[in-house]
Amino acid sequence: MILDNPTRRDFLKTTALAGTAAIGGGGNVFGQQAVPFDLVIRGGEVIDPSQKLRGIRDVGIRLGQIAAVEPSIGPERAKQTIDAKGKLVTPGLVDLHTHVYPYGSAIGIPPDELVPYSATTTYVSAGDAGANNFAGFKRLVAAQSRSRLFAFVHISSIGLAGFPVGELLNIDYANVDAAARTIAENPDIVLGAKVRETLAFVGDNGIEPLKRAILAVERSGTKGRVMCHIGNAPGDLSVLVDTLRPGDILTHPYSSLGNNTVQNGKVLPALLEAKKRGVIIDVGHGAGSFNYDVAEAAIQQGLLPDTISSDVHVAAANTPSKPYLPWVLSKFLALGFSLEDVIAAATIRPATVIDRVPKLGTLQIGAPADVAVLELVEGPVELLDTSNKPRTGKAYLKAVQTVRGGVPFGRPYTLPFSAN
Repeated sequence: MILDNPTRRDFLKTTALAGTAAIGGGGNVFGQQAVPFDLVIRGGEVIDPSQKLRGIRDVGIRLGQIAAVEPSIGPERAKQTIDAKGKLVTPGLVDLHTHVYPYGSAIGIPPDELVPYSATTTYVSAGDAGANNFAGFKRLVAAQSRSRLFAFVHISSIGLAGFPVGELLNIDYANVDAAARTIAENPDIVLGAKVRETLAFVGDNGIEPLKRAILAVERSGTKGRVMCHIGNAPGDLSVLVDTLRPGDILTHPYSSLGNNTVQNGKVLPALLEAKKRGVIIDVGHGAGSFNYDVAEAAIQQGLLPDTISSDVHVAAANTPSKPYLPWVLSKFLALGFSLEDVIAAATIRPATVIDRVPKLGTLQIGAPADVAVLELVEGPVELLDTSNKPRTGKAYLKAVQTVRGGVPFGRPYTLPFSAN
């Protein structure tokens, strides 16, 4: 806009339009280059199920947020570049079931150490801490990790500190008031309560720990969920499943341990009814909770997973089944799921369950700049379940690079150093 005799009002209007263009990243302003992107991830195949987007795009990041997803962003507009040609670019993976409380939980792994193998930017600690040791998780792990962390508080006040001894063999550990207070006081990172309903962990207490977990969430006054672990469940599994509310999470549905979802080749009807009423089905691979035969039978009969999670922990990390999230996703590719489906089950769907950060699990404009760069490695690959039974896949997913809050993990370090 060029004015021969500009008034002050004309000048201010023109300046405002120019400033808007600069903030938007387009064009030149009074002869100066538009504000550049802090980072551009260039030339990758972008897959964002939240937008039904799949195609070659450049992703521009500015001030820790997704600022552009375009067919091409000129090199002059990038302060830093990641070359993603031939790779997949997805929202940073979101793992709904992990154990990431080192030293406080007997099976916890430092979350940031998992990133190079998992391309995961958001981890949910699934009951590592109970009311007695949750403050340690929040202050010593969550507050000091680059990874984004959330948690379910264990209904047992000691969490998993005593593993492998069952944390609910003594029902007195299931302190409803203490769990409710911990949930209520930490709404920023606590999603609800966790309970492990396995005979070895609850003994003669049956589903009383589950009932107390639900009561703790309700007493907290939040909209929290209960994540319920099964696998050789106590008593009648149908009764346990019928106790779950819409929005609660059932994890380990494809375990081959006794008294689980598939019995005599059939999925228990209660499981299918639970899914219909809104109970979330979460994979929770782990060290012993994913069996191909069980998964195939359950999926064929309608018990599909809503979220795919790793359940990675110390006892699982070095097993032949490799419970790192891209590897777990690869097993579902081998079971016939599409690439878009498995990415959705590890991005937008668990992010929706978390429901704390706007646009988490997406590459939408304004979303947190959490990005995974993955390679889809073509060719026959042997993928083991937790019983060490193989399936041959046509390809597998491999973590290449991870960006959290606009900052790539790993060197080179930024100046000034950023912990985000």
